[in-house]
Amino acid sequence: MSAKNKAAKTAAAKTWLDKHREELTYGQRIADAVANGMGSWRFIIWQSIFVIIWMALNVVGFIRHWDVYPFILLNLIFSTQAAYAAPIIMMAQNRQSERDRLQAQADYDTNVEAKIEIESLQIQLNKIETEKLDKIIIMLEEMKKA
Repeated sequence: MSAKNKAAKTAAAKTWLDKHREELTYGQRIADAVANGMGSWRFIIWQSIFVIIWMALNVVGFIRHWDVYPFILLNLIFSTQAAYAAPIIMMAQNRQSERDRLQAQADYDTNVEAKIEIESLQIQLNKIETEKLDKIIIMLEEMKKA
């Protein structure tokens, strides 16, 4: 198979999801990556470790307490993180809704094509059955005459 045929076959084999991913802007890709990262156990575990270390160092730190109880700086960091994370996650969710709509449309289109093909096959089967019945009737009439 030539390189040109392979390229044509690959282009034709692209799914709706491949096309959707190609259309994403750089910012949308970053938002999706951030949302995927923040919505993982890995993120939760690392953030929990960070918080435990932060609090431990500030509670038992003999040299310097940079964020004494009630950890106002830590709360400020989390508030800032939440202020940026929420809109980024909402952007990713909006794109997920768009992907869901595209998938639903692709599924609908596939179902319509399948329905048309099934109806065509049903018509062909009915035609074959009618032809067989006509032949049987002709054979019975010939037998009746003989």
